[in-house]
Amino acid sequence: MKILVTGGTGFVGTAIVKELISRGHQVWAGSREGKQGGAGQAIKLDVTNPASVLSAVAQADPDAVVHLVGIIAEKGAQTFQAVHVDGTRHVLAAVPRGARYVHMSALGADVNSKSGYSASKGSAEALVKASGLRYTIFQPSLVFGVGDDFFGRVLRELVSTAPIVPQIGDGTFPFRPVSVQDVAQAFAGAAESETGAGETYALTGPQEYTFRQLLEMELSALGKKKPIVAVPIVLMNLAVPMMNLLPNPPITKDQYAMLKAGNTAPNEPAKTVFDLPMLKLPEHLPEIVAAAKG
Repeated sequence: MKILVTGGTGFVGTAIVKELISRGHQVWAGSREGKQGGAGQAIKLDVTNPASVLSAVAQADPDAVVHLVGIIAEKGAQTFQAVHVDGTRHVLAAVPRGARYVHMSALGADVNSKSGYSASKGSAEALVKASGLRYTIFQPSLVFGVGDDFFGRVLRELVSTAPIVPQIGDGTFPFRPVSVQDVAQAFAGAAESETGAGETYALTGPQEYTFRQLLEMELSALGKKKPIVAVPIVLMNLAVPMMNLLPNPPITKDQYAMLKAGNTAPNEPAKTVFDLPMLKLPEHLPEIVAAAKG
């Protein structure tokens, strides 16, 4: 099959492109710059530009499109509305009507969410479901693997920066991280077949952890011993907006809202439908933080 992957040079995109190629598919890896960032044939594709999307689709002439492009924080013209909602609209309009379409959403996607990120993901899902395409939507939890942003940067900086480790509230918010290998296998399975057509799947790992447990695991993987100190929610509610006045805040308002909401769901039926290996976070976290330090 000929498969076009938007965001094909990012952390998740690179893993999915490699998985598709390993299955014998011809893959185009789209990015705004059109630069070779990994496996697959590089192609210029800016989802915020309808003409760029149409050009990439015409060049690839795909049997399937995997749409991954997303941002964690807004910057300039790269807003959640422009990238997640309008970008998805542009891609949906360009996808050949007979092609398979696989969409990257996020666990917690909800148009009514207090998080701008999650709300925009919910709006994008609505567009997909109304598109008339043979779609499958995946909603991953925190995705872990070498090069990930959360365990390799956000959580690592949180436990490394100060003499103590700040814990948001009572630290009981639940999470169920999923490996990038599991995510890649699920997306590839959906793109190459009719499996899951018309369905929405949560993508989560084999075990649930509290936020405090994640902090303890990150400290252990880094070989650090520090006290974990609970910071009352009321204080965090005041501190986070002030942090966001910094050029590169340690945590954005949207990330904070998502942390408080937790990020978990059962790993079925995706685990069975796509025969996922269910890799475990503790076995891979030391490698993730070691690579991030390097």
